[in-house]
Amino acid sequence: MQYKMLGGSDLRVSRIALGTMTFGSQNTEAEAWEQLDYAAAAGVNFLDTAEMYPVPTSPDYQGASEAVVGRWMQARGNREQMIVATKVTGPGDLCRYIRPDVGLSAASIRDAIEGSLRRLQTDYVDLYQLHWPERQSNFFGQLGYVPGDAAADGVAMEETLRALKVLVDDGRVRYVGLSNETAWGTMEFLRLADKLDLPQVVSVQNPYSLLNRSLEVGLAEVMLRENVDLLAYSPLAFGVLSGKYLDGARPDGSRLKLYPNYQRYLTEQGQAATRAYVALAQDAGLDPSQMALAYVNGRPFLGSNIIGASKMDQLRSNIASLDLVLSDDMLAQIEAIHARYTYPCP
Repeated sequence: MQYKMLGGSDLRVSRIALGTMTFGSQNTEAEAWEQLDYAAAAGVNFLDTAEMYPVPTSPDYQGASEAVVGRWMQARGNREQMIVATKVTGPGDLCRYIRPDVGLSAASIRDAIEGSLRRLQTDYVDLYQLHWPERQSNFFGQLGYVPGDAAADGVAMEETLRALKVLVDDGRVRYVGLSNETAWGTMEFLRLADKLDLPQVVSVQNPYSLLNRSLEVGLAEVMLRENVDLLAYSPLAFGVLSGKYLDGARPDGSRLKLYPNYQRYLTEQGQAATRAYVALAQDAGLDPSQMALAYVNGRPFLGSNIIGASKMDQLRSNIASLDLVLSDDMLAQIEAIHARYTYPCP
């Protein structure tokens, strides 16, 4: 396993992180523990979860992913060896059932961390992330910023940061991070933290894959210059980059078979790009999934690559992607495909 210090923190995280958003719904507790045991044995020390997980979120099992992780750490007695990241839910109707004032206010953050700590059976989390912005912005596949009424932006960033400072000061949170954030948002959080002596963000968890490299336009420069690392989620684009969904295929038990509304990476251009990447990998004798993950693993702004798997063979293959280093020729061919299909999926 490879490790690095995450952003400006003292968190030494594994290059591969284990995402848990299937734990408690698509994956049973026994399956989740098998994944956790294997990942830990392979050197993965970084676990990513959220109060709204599993996904699709539902009042029937919200919080189950954190609870599974908490029971596993308690049983294995390894809390101090693991770096645990979780998230407070952003505003909107999607998760209004969690609490009426769901969002990034001081009161909502206080309630959220108390619930997460209880489910995780721990006194602190290593990285506490804002799941998506409070303000009107681009996230979850939106492209092209459209200015709106500033009065609809909701809770001010300063209030959110001050609430996070309380959690850091009392030891319930070690470091803070962002998620589904823009270049401007990241810089504004950094500016406010510097101006007001509030916690500096150390990471941004955003989608990043061969089908969605849009953060390279502006956010990558911010991360590299400001020492804020990327936590890449959906590096296989919901598994699309494996090629298993080409030509309309929907394998039994697969995520897109179970949840057919997840169409983000199934655009016409996305399918054409996927076909090109899969063919490139196969012509080189590589597994398409491992090639796609190896590309993400090699990015200079990457802190950790968050993999998710519903089956053990997928997990083993995903972790083994660290052993693959793409040649200059392969990278050049990937860039040639990217030039033909630039940002095929939002």
